[in-house]
Amino acid sequence: MNSRSLAPYIDYTLLRPGCRREEIHELCQTAIARGYAAVCVPPYFVEEARRQTEGTPVRVATVIGFPHGMHLTEVKATEARLALQMGAHELDMVINLAAYFSGEPRYVQAEIAHLATLAHEQGALLKVILETALLTPAQITELCEWCAKAGADFVKTSTGFASKGAEVETVRLMRSVLPPTVQVKASGGIRTPEQAWAFIESGATRIGTSTAL
Repeated sequence: MNSRSLAPYIDYTLLRPGCRREEIHELCQTAIARGYAAVCVPPYFVEEARRQTEGTPVRVATVIGFPHGMHLTEVKATEARLALQMGAHELDMVINLAAYFSGEPRYVQAEIAHLATLAHEQGALLKVILETALLTPAQITELCEWCAKAGADFVKTSTGFASKGAEVETVRLMRSVLPPTVQVKASGGIRTPEQAWAFIESGATRIGTSTAL
């Protein structure tokens, strides 16, 4: 398989602190040239990414509650509304693990459902980031089930800011738990075509990477 055949799976990502507008321009132009599925950019650059990708199939994704997920639901909702108004097609929201580890399942479930509703009302997709490096297999299973019930379109492994990113075994577990209607995005530390294909073969349908594969 050549690297070009990876293109429909790729969310080409630039979320590094201090990234510049000209880097977003370059990100978008590369995504267009290679036929990537989407670019994933900070909320500050959503409008720029929309301008750069207008008239192309490349979708614009942004992050909500990034990178730790501990924002109040109301803050995440405001962030989501603004991103959607600026033209985001996809929202990658970090789950609130503080609430989860504090034994507050209703808060976590309601937040996912609320953000899913906001996204779907505008024809957008919601990806929920679990940060699997911080979770046991049983916790990953439980959260995947909650995401599916709450209306998430994707469940995503990682922010890329934790101690480790995606792992093949984790993606395989997520795919086995989730219904066919909910997709899996692998992200964090994926830098080669070989790595990307290993995740795809394990069930991922999107690959988040800052490397042009």
